[in-house]
Amino acid sequence: MVIFFKSSATTPPSTIYMGKDKVENEDLIKYAWPQDIWFHVDKLSSAHVYLRLPSAIESWEQIPQALLTDCAQLVKANSIEGNKKDNITVIYTPSDNLKKTGDMATGQVSFHKDNRVIHVPKRENPIINRLNKTKVEKEVDHEQEKTDRLKAEAAVRRAVAAEKKKADLELARAREAEKAAKSYDSLFSGQPEHNSEGKTIKELEEDFM
Repeated sequence: MVIFFKSSATTPPSTIYMGKDKVENEDLIKYAWPQDIWFHVDKLSSAHVYLRLPSAIESWEQIPQALLTDCAQLVKANSIEGNKKDNITVIYTPSDNLKKTGDMATGQVSFHKDNRVIHVPKRENPIINRLNKTKVEKEVDHEQEKTDRLKAEAAVRRAVAAEKKKADLELARAREAEKAAKSYDSLFSGQPEHNSEGKTIKELEEDFM
């Protein structure tokens, strides 16, 4: 079971999620999207909280402070010991920076490289109450979700590649027309025009098809 929240710190709201128990935490470590950001109370037991990085935010270093605060407060509230303490530290890092080895306990992780920290002075009940109003629990088929994500990403890559081929073809045609306008002889020389990659217009057209 995965627990989802919506943070109104961004527009549209950002998705935050966490596992309901240690077993689910293991699945989330395995199946979290590479762009998801992982949060945990430093040196204390807590929930593994993830932020699905909005597409409008280019990198995890650029997460707005208000959104970081929502995630940090949610982690603190879901730590038995951390929830009782003031002035705790929450660590966060991209999920693909998490390192899991076979000798680690359930839910335990380390890191491939450095992470970042947030200082949390105290629990902010208004934030927790706002997030809890959006709380939804769902059964997630992680394998199917991964398959769907990879298909969608592949479709985006294909579309980008097709646009690039189209742009290359249009540029080559424009250059050919420009050369033809400047040199009457080029119309009858019989020599094929090439683009910067050494391909003829016909070859580019065949690539695009």
